[in-house]
Amino acid sequence: MNGVLSRRSFSFDAPAGGHCDLLVVAGEHSGDEQAARMVSSALEVNPGLRICAFGGEGLKNAGAQLLFDMTSFSVVGLVEVLKNYGFFKSLSEAVAEWVAQHRPKAVCFVDYPGFNLHLAGILKKRGVSVKGGGNVKLLYYISPQIWAWKASRRFKMAALLDALAVIFPFEEDCYSDTDLETAFVGHPFLSPAYESPVRYDVSGEILLLAGSRAIAVSRIFPIMVEALEKLPGERAVAVYPTDAIRDTIMGVLAKKTGVAPRVRVIPSSSETVAAKAVMMSSGTMSLACSLEGIPGAVVYKANPITYFVGRSLVKIKYLSIANILLDAPAWPEFIQFDASPKKLAEHIYKCIHDPSERAKFARFAAELKSLLRAPAKMSASEWILKNIS
Repeated sequence: MNGVLSRRSFSFDAPAGGHCDLLVVAGEHSGDEQAARMVSSALEVNPGLRICAFGGEGLKNAGAQLLFDMTSFSVVGLVEVLKNYGFFKSLSEAVAEWVAQHRPKAVCFVDYPGFNLHLAGILKKRGVSVKGGGNVKLLYYISPQIWAWKASRRFKMAALLDALAVIFPFEEDCYSDTDLETAFVGHPFLSPAYESPVRYDVSGEILLLAGSRAIAVSRIFPIMVEALEKLPGERAVAVYPTDAIRDTIMGVLAKKTGVAPRVRVIPSSSETVAAKAVMMSSGTMSLACSLEGIPGAVVYKANPITYFVGRSLVKIKYLSIANILLDAPAWPEFIQFDASPKKLAEHIYKCIHDPSERAKFARFAAELKSLLRAPAKMSASEWILKNIS
């Protein structure tokens, strides 16, 4: 998705069978993926559940009735959000109208806090939600990173929501001074059923993970390709989650005819990628790579206005979740003006050719797994079933 989304009218199907037990709202590819696992497991336990979704293909394939593909329209950054404010305002109002009309037992918001908490506020104001005097429970899976920024957001969440499921063990304590029922349900990447989409292989390719939002990818992927240009003979694989991201990647490669033949472009989940190094944005897939101990670096570049505003608001030392959890620059971060293809290429070369690098990243991965392996109160699917029973 590039450019400005026009304000429009929306029309969504009614629930198949006439009613809906659970509506899932997942605005990004990563949230769609995590929610799909939760929904699939819940349907295994109770196949009769009626689940609808504003999400993506993951939720559809898991068994939810997809009403609208939200993942095709996700944006990030202050400037992009302001440009598309009219579109998302219209969409949130239309979703709220659907909820008011069809009255699911519960709405489960998945991450994507800007849109989802706004929608929760509309549902309370209209008297649809339990805390607004209505009968629709509002649930939230995968907490906003209030421990990184906007800590006061927890009080707004407590005023709107009925229950919250978190995926990092320390997040329960973040809500201890509110009355919001909060449960640690385990990190999905450490569940027994999880199959990592990546693995380390000294003979593998360089993995390029530019993200799941087209605007961000259009800024980040060219840096990765230019770094690859400075690594003669190395082959890479670029993974895309949606057709929009594929088109953005192919558009960049079309201008880089010298290096393009060295880059395979594949859809995510089409195969387990064997990688000897990784250049990655700070998204969910970066944690999967970190947990596998794949040597590499984080690359990020935003709109300059977004970057400067963000730096003034966000009080954290690192961008990637792995580095935040480890409280160390384990995977070096090449951000904004430091996102130099030359520096990035030099680091990746070292990752590939220095044997001690793999050992170092393997130690980081082991430490990450130790941090995330706290026993969960219940699984995500058990949590959702408990809250709609």
